[in-house]
Amino acid sequence: MRVIASSIRKGNVIEQDGKLYVVVSAENIHPGKGTPVSQIEMRRISDGVKISERYKTTDQVEKATIEERNYTFLYEDGDGYHFMNPETYDQVQVSKDVVGDSAAYLQPDMTVKLSTHDVNVVSLALPQRVTLEVVETEPVTKGQTASSSYKPAVLSNGVRTTVPPHIAVGTRIVVMTEDGSYSERAKD
Repeated sequence: MRVIASSIRKGNVIEQDGKLYVVVSAENIHPGKGTPVSQIEMRRISDGVKISERYKTTDQVEKATIEERNYTFLYEDGDGYHFMNPETYDQVQVSKDVVGDSAAYLQPDMTVKLSTHDVNVVSLALPQRVTLEVVETEPVTKGQTASSSYKPAVLSNGVRTTVPPHIAVGTRIVVMTEDGSYSERAKD
């Protein structure tokens, strides 16, 4: 299926020169003068090589036919990450290079969206938000609670982020999985 380059997003799979590439990042650049372009970074699925391409925003790109389905995360071992289809109970193993940085946010029984092409898993999409516990941060300073400055914190999955001054160790917070940023205090 051919689509224009400006519509390509992170997680899409592109077919180019007979090989499949998963999009790592896509950015549309509109310079003051000249033609707008789409800067696309992608990883070759067969061997993991990363390449960067620049297309005019109106160029046609071949988007591979991908099947997306929800899976439940089970566990991780030396071979990779294991997921289960909740409808058929079939288990799928996904390699560490496909999961990549998303591994830090995987939690048991979490529902993720796996994209497959000819039975091979090519990418994984996490929920937008996850709830994690703050395990390390600076103590609350009296009188600083109303300020808009954020302080560094370490979460239960090892990811570093910044949190508002009123957040203390042991507090459960909601974090955006795309960039690890603080969203809100957990309501549980």
